[in-house]
Amino acid sequence: MRRFAATTPGVIGVVLVLTTLACLIAGSTAGQQLDAKIVRSEQVLDRTEPLAFAAQSLYVSLSAADAGAATAFLSGGIESPQVRDTYEQALAEAAAALAEATAGATDTKTRAIVARIAADLPTYTGLVETARANNRQGFPVGSAYLRQASDLMQNSLLPHAEQLNEARFAAVRDDQQRIGALPLTSILLLLLVLLACAVASVILLRRTNRLVNPGVALAAAAAALALLWTVGSTLTAAQLLDTGDSGAGARVENLAGARILAQQARTDETLALITRGDITAPEAAFRTHTADLEQRLAAAGAADSDAARALTNWNAGHNAQRTAYEKADFTGAVTQAIGTGPESSATSFTRLDSELRDALAQARTDLRDGVDDARTALTLSPFGTLLLLLAAAGAVVTGLWPRLKEFL
Repeated sequence: MRRFAATTPGVIGVVLVLTTLACLIAGSTAGQQLDAKIVRSEQVLDRTEPLAFAAQSLYVSLSAADAGAATAFLSGGIESPQVRDTYEQALAEAAAALAEATAGATDTKTRAIVARIAADLPTYTGLVETARANNRQGFPVGSAYLRQASDLMQNSLLPHAEQLNEARFAAVRDDQQRIGALPLTSILLLLLVLLACAVASVILLRRTNRLVNPGVALAAAAAALALLWTVGSTLTAAQLLDTGDSGAGARVENLAGARILAQQARTDETLALITRGDITAPEAAFRTHTADLEQRLAAAGAADSDAARALTNWNAGHNAQRTAYEKADFTGAVTQAIGTGPESSATSFTRLDSELRDALAQARTDLRDGVDDARTALTLSPFGTLLLLLAAAGAVVTGLWPRLKEFL
């Protein structure tokens, strides 16, 4: 066998076998890697992104429930049906989002986070109802119960919801990066096929004195086309995903964070009046949350949007509320905080939350459309590259077998 391998037919036979195997291995690998990208894009649409949205909804709903409870308490006595409905709707949305997050939880860490939230949420609602009952009877202890409920929300429920939210969005980012990443193994194998074709051409030239072998040339062309298809479809998919700082995924995260910060700032605003004491701490928290909110809007490309203008109006309304409180006009401060006037803090906050919700829905649609378009761009690539490499293997056999038969 060693002596035969050193002869011209032996060399041609080795070239035929190795080049054909390289084509088959490269085609199989490229097909599998590109198909894995399609499967991952379907995973994003069917599981990863919906779970991230559920985690974001849970985080927002918990914050909204806390803000709604504080607003209802500040109303005094029996709150209006609208205020009560806002609180109950937020709790219902939080329960639905928690159920969806639980259904999709597979890892131990996520299950532990969800279990902690599920355990603390009934405690929170119990404290809020106790505060509400005392407030209806005019007992001052009601504010203490509400403060305890808010502390539970701020120190346990929201931090755990934040962890879940960050983990879910990190999973979306990871899937997007994997979809848009170049399949380096496939590219390397395709380059090796091209190298094998080049080496085969040189060997044939030296051994048979033929300048071009049509089969090997066709195999090289097919491999080159498969390489261009692999790289081109992946780069197109990456561009459609738009994973940059201004992409749809980043906008979703920033707008979700902005909406959460708005709800937390609203809680700070109302709790400052409920305590009826030193408002330095809640005022500082409000300023911190609104400043972070403004940065989130800028990062989402919404610095000049209706949401940004609503935030400006809200800050102006809050300043009027604080001025009234500092002048000992508590009734005027409460009216400014929860009133229905066009310049009240409540009206401006409602407008801001509505704008953020609409912008978030649009960003989410853009995110899902980008993933779906990326999947479409990759749809034919697994079969196309595999067929091209199978054709390349067939071309190698077709081109080299006649040369081998000349010596047999």
